[in-house]
Amino acid sequence: MTTATVTSKGQITIPSRVRNALGVEAGDRVEFVEQGKGQFAIIAATRSVQELKGLFHGKRGKPVSIEEMNAAIARRASKSR
Repeated sequence: MTTATVTSKGQITIPSRVRNALGVEAGDRVEFVEQGKGQFAIIAATRSVQELKGLFHGKRGKPVSIEEMNAAIARRASKSR
């Protein structure tokens, strides 16, 4: 298991083994994606749009209208208050 220590400023240094596995270098961005309560995945956020081609192949739902999108956003916003 690879570990890192959080500084008093809330910063960590990503260990080289993890950086190499993610393919990230100095100046690259990473995202922290919540997987469950108290669990996060670290995702390299440096991919180009071209690399994402086919990522969602076969995962399309039915098309929705702008009105349906706005209604869904309004429903979600009213629940978060």
